[in-house]
Amino acid sequence: MRMRLGRPWWPLLGWAALVAAVYALATVATAWGTPPRVDAAMSIAANLVHTGVPSIGFAPGANDTVTRGGATYHVIGLGPVLPYLAFVPFGALYAPSGWIVSAAFGALAGALGWPLAGACGLAGPRRRWFAALVAFGTLVFPLSVRGDMYYLEHAEAMAATTAALIEWQGRRRPAAVGGALALAALARPTVLLAAVPMGLWMLWEARSRLRAAVGLGVPLAAGLAAMGAWNLARFGSPIESGYGIAQLDNATLAALRREGVFSLAHVGPNLATLLGKGFEVRATFPWLVPSDWGQSVLLTTPALLVGAGAPWRRRTPQVMAAAALLVTLALLAYYGGAGWETYGYRYFLDATPFLLVLVAMAMRRRFGRLEQALIALSVALCSYGVLAGVMRLP
Repeated sequence: MRMRLGRPWWPLLGWAALVAAVYALATVATAWGTPPRVDAAMSIAANLVHTGVPSIGFAPGANDTVTRGGATYHVIGLGPVLPYLAFVPFGALYAPSGWIVSAAFGALAGALGWPLAGACGLAGPRRRWFAALVAFGTLVFPLSVRGDMYYLEHAEAMAATTAALIEWQGRRRPAAVGGALALAALARPTVLLAAVPMGLWMLWEARSRLRAAVGLGVPLAAGLAAMGAWNLARFGSPIESGYGIAQLDNATLAALRREGVFSLAHVGPNLATLLGKGFEVRATFPWLVPSDWGQSVLLTTPALLVGAGAPWRRRTPQVMAAAALLVTLALLAYYGGAGWETYGYRYFLDATPFLLVLVAMAMRRRFGRLEQALIALSVALCSYGVLAGVMRLP
């Protein structure tokens, strides 16, 4: 039997089309005038298909690369490489593929705000406001329209994590939640930490804990196995991601990494950036200039503060807060800070979907002018990030 799209599907399809159109226009505006270049992930995908080796055509010593056994490998994970495999037969698309893939996953992550709102019980204007926040008021908007494989991994992770949270708020099938989180981890491994509180609660409430454990654990194990195989093929060890041994052309990042890829020494400066770093100022339009080292989340997505009004006595807000906290602690301990040459604290996108669930639950209880103002401000600030990209500011 052929499935028919019932009337409830049309708002989602209309919203997805709108988000896709906005992301496409923003991507074209950002790409306009940029010299054509082939993304490193595209080169890896092509080499993998043609030679069976996931090496890259960069000379030894290039940034974020490791040379081993006569071949040079990039440290990028498996997730950002997979979408480029579809472009390997089409050489003419190698250069624009980076823009296409990144914008597509960004638009997908943004469009999923609509079903996430519904899964969290929002309807009417509240649902539209929340969907706008997800699509245009989070960093996935200004980052995914820049055609960069580093930003692509965040868009992929946010899309997959949001899908996991939609399932969590709905049927809560362990295999579906675990599979979505595993896909997110292929792009951003730190998301795996969220599986701890989510998995523990799923086991606690399950009728058959063994079945739930298997359903959740098998896809997560498969994701870990894929990550390990990818590392083994490039660096000779399943637990070596390459970030600790890669070439760095930024002296500041190199100095930070000498203190450890993950270290408590990084927590203080990173927390200061996450909460307090502002814009730089200049005398000409647009006056505010994003720093290459990122900005405070309060200057990109202040609407996350709405989540403080979530019903904290309920289990879901507690689990979401625990997931966001674990992921954030790992990010704060990472030497990379907010991410070099970025808008906002891009690594914080790993924790953002869990906080968005808190925002949605808070909006069910109260939605007034303050909440609307914070969402509108978030959309304005993230749209400014798009403008900064178009004007080549950061």
